[in-house]
Amino acid sequence: MRAIKHPDTSEFILERMLYALSDPVRLEIVRHLAAVPTASCGELDGGRPKSSVSHHFRVLRESGLVLTEYVGTTHMNRLRQADLESRFPGLIGAILGQRQRP
Repeated sequence: MRAIKHPDTSEFILERMLYALSDPVRLEIVRHLAAVPTASCGELDGGRPKSSVSHHFRVLRESGLVLTEYVGTTHMNRLRQADLESRFPGLIGAILGQRQRP
């Protein structure tokens, strides 16, 4: 399996993170990951096509929001909450604390 690339905490760019979170699907994924230690892509796909889900996870990984690791053949994901907090203190908490639109 090929290695999955993740940016170092020092490479997190605020605009890239905000762009990643501007999509409702990706925001839903981040909200879900904030509530659990890890989740597989299958748990987070919401019935969407694999190609669409792959795109969303790539955007989340490249922004630094999500860390994806192989566990056997499964991609397991977690929110990089501690890394996010160290780079942008209070930001992810403020975003996740916002009420969802009806």
